[in-house]
Amino acid sequence: MKRLVIAEKPSVGRDIARVLGCAKQSKSYIEGQDYIVTWGLGHLVTLADPEAYDKKLQTWRMEDLPMMPEHLKLVVIPQTRGQFQTVKGLIGRNDISEIIIATDAGREGELVARWILAKAGNKKPLKRLWISSVTDKAIREGFAHLKNAKEYDNLYRAAVARAEADWLVGINATRALTCKYNAQLSCGRVQTPTLAMIAAREEEIRHFVPKFYYGLQAKWKGVLFTWQEKGSGSSSVFFRESRDSAYERAKGSVGQVISLKKTRKSSRLEGLYDLTTLQRDANQRYGFSAKQTLNLMQSLYEHHKILTYPRTDSRYLTADVAETLRERVAAVAVGSYRAYANMILKGKIKSNGSFVNDKKVSDHHAIIPTEQPVILAQLSVEEKKIYDLVVRRFLAMLYPPYEYEQTAVTVQCGGETFVVRGNVPIHQGYREVLTEDDGEKEINLPTWNQGEKLEAPALTKTEGKTKPPSRFTEGTLLQAMENPVRYMQSDDKKAAKTLQDTGGLGTVATRADIIDKLFRSYLIEKNENEIRITGKAKQLLSLVPEDLKQPELTTQWEMKLSNISAGKLRQDVFMKEIRQYAVALTEEIKGGEGTFHHDNLTNKLCPVCGKRMLSVNGKQGKMLVCQDRECGYKERVSRQTNARCPVCHKKMELVGSKDNQKFVCVCGHKESMKAFEERRKKEGAGVSKKDVANYMKKMNKEEYKPVNNALAAA
Repeated sequence: MKRLVIAEKPSVGRDIARVLGCAKQSKSYIEGQDYIVTWGLGHLVTLADPEAYDKKLQTWRMEDLPMMPEHLKLVVIPQTRGQFQTVKGLIGRNDISEIIIATDAGREGELVARWILAKAGNKKPLKRLWISSVTDKAIREGFAHLKNAKEYDNLYRAAVARAEADWLVGINATRALTCKYNAQLSCGRVQTPTLAMIAAREEEIRHFVPKFYYGLQAKWKGVLFTWQEKGSGSSSVFFRESRDSAYERAKGSVGQVISLKKTRKSSRLEGLYDLTTLQRDANQRYGFSAKQTLNLMQSLYEHHKILTYPRTDSRYLTADVAETLRERVAAVAVGSYRAYANMILKGKIKSNGSFVNDKKVSDHHAIIPTEQPVILAQLSVEEKKIYDLVVRRFLAMLYPPYEYEQTAVTVQCGGETFVVRGNVPIHQGYREVLTEDDGEKEINLPTWNQGEKLEAPALTKTEGKTKPPSRFTEGTLLQAMENPVRYMQSDDKKAAKTLQDTGGLGTVATRADIIDKLFRSYLIEKNENEIRITGKAKQLLSLVPEDLKQPELTTQWEMKLSNISAGKLRQDVFMKEIRQYAVALTEEIKGGEGTFHHDNLTNKLCPVCGKRMLSVNGKQGKMLVCQDRECGYKERVSRQTNARCPVCHKKMELVGSKDNQKFVCVCGHKESMKAFEERRKKEGAGVSKKDVANYMKKMNKEEYKPVNNALAAA
């Protein structure tokens, strides 16, 4: 008898098959003496669309809402029907005695496998492979310690509850909004509060009133000291008169050193990477979108097998993983990392509570290198950048702390206090490994003596004005989604704590998709790296029921889903609440009194239906989209590129088509494709026609995906 292994993707399935000694290849599975390994293509089975329950639901009508099927049906996804039939056939084979679930170790991975098994009518016993990397060693150890699949039944129940709840609330609310206002309007428990956070930041910026502040500096021995106000100890004040009075008192007066403190200090790096902090740093340093970083991580995990599972919310390791640190350090001892790795390998590798804590790891530990040696030449430029961030942080955590001497000098002059602080490095420690500037100020101060008299200083008046909050980037938005407490409507401290404990809006696995969906729905747009809300989104937020905009809703859901996973709450109890909520929400939208109008209509008519088209800013550039959601026609107007303007060095847009393409910059600079290629060739960084053609092909794939489809958005 044989055992059937079901992986999530072909690449992982092939790796497992190789380790298990399966050699008989076919298109959809690999067979060996003891095992057969097959795979999904992501999800093979999903929840049925409304029309599967009744053909009339294919047409969106308000009178059919809310849709409340007694039992939600599973259907095979048409595009992957062939693979499902193969897996179903293998499950039914008489020589298969047991099935091993080897999908991703998490809530969604559990759902992928269990839905396939449910739809296929499986009755055979189940085991679970639970690993956080797909190296040969991890696979071998995982198969040596297979889990009983019953241990993950509650995780599956939570996954089903999440999927069914999103269906009932998302599809009903989206259809109700779309029918009520005759426009493609979608909402959801995560995307809507995320949108509301961006809108709240826009309001903060719009209503911000700058205030002028005033300060004072004094110079002794070539070093600038900063004035501190007597009452507050602040280095700046909002009243010019206070600063000017201090200036008059200090002008012409002698100074005296009244305090001289030297303190030896040390600091350690704060935590390894989880997915959110990695996405934030990649966005900040390289301009990568959250989705792009996740895709690169998935490749490094799945294809190259040199980093561990990416969809993690932990920055810590478990004690058993810490025992493998030496092998992992040895695996990265190549290229620019060799010297750092060898230094660590010379001594005893010490793990401590700053990055090893079993209690702070749920499903998966922090992102670190695997034990598999890396071949850097096989990585793309973008993959190298992500790998570099992870490896440097990993090695830095194993380096000694940064040690420095902090000197603080306080001078009194004319009754006013002036201070300066400077740090003198003693041992660079982990900072040797990191390439980014951590903002630590280092000043080599001259010699000072307690009580020392100083000449009258050179004084400089300073002033500035307060700045509004910064607009969100993808990196800072991810942070806000992770900890959205400040955007809560209530002052409920218990709810705030729950929001933090449950990880905020969405999960590390879904946040990138949520942001991407907001771009695709034309609810947010980009200006350089900044995210701005569109007019469509502002109107949507005015029409959506109030509690759907609040982070508290998804907090309550995630808390209850966690309780289902832990066996503390029954799935049917949760779903009864969800059904009641979905009905109430739909009725509230039906009774709404708002209106919606397109504020981005153009005079260009749709070539398919003849209606006026909408001008939208997609994630990759400007587009024209038909206003009729049933039509769905769209065309590209311009694309964002990485080509830099020779005048102001900002990124330019590519407009036009075929022989009439040209680059346009916001500063007014324009140049034809031919002129651009000639200029770049002269600069020694030519862009070939093949490069341009490949770029256009990639963009065209996005262009012909359906976008003006509210059900797809739901």
